[in-house]
Amino acid sequence: MSAQTTDEVQVTVASIDLLGGALRSLDAAITSSRAGEKYVAAHLAALRAAAALLAAYARPNSRRPTSVWTLVIKVAPEFTEWAQYFAAGAGKRAAAEVGLGGAVTPREADDLVRDAHEFIDLVSEKLGVSRQLTLPTNVAAQAAIPNNVIPLKRRTAATAK
Repeated sequence: MSAQTTDEVQVTVASIDLLGGALRSLDAAITSSRAGEKYVAAHLAALRAAAALLAAYARPNSRRPTSVWTLVIKVAPEFTEWAQYFAAGAGKRAAAEVGLGGAVTPREADDLVRDAHEFIDLVSEKLGVSRQLTLPTNVAAQAAIPNNVIPLKRRTAATAK
């Protein structure tokens, strides 16, 4: 699975916060010793990364509630495979969350951690945000950013040389 990137993007503080949450969930998944907990944390990490993508690209509407994964496909079609993959794992995550024994094998949990990690990297790349980038999340810091938007230009292969 892969994703293409755009050259210019408007990244909101919400996107940065959600990516930070995705990384914290990924850390929790990595350090968890139980397969179910690991799977749940990894799936939530991917969900938070998807929400970061939506915070940057989706336009609000008043229609009925829609799955995050359905919205991801609409606003960033290059992530369709990823969205379908994580949407398919939602039932397994729900079973693991309620503690159903055997809902997730250790291999499945480890695979999802790896895949969530790659997905977060791709979303970060799409948004033009380094995974090491952290911004203050307090209200005063947000007030210093005009319109709560951080304009970023993504480095291209030509500018990287």
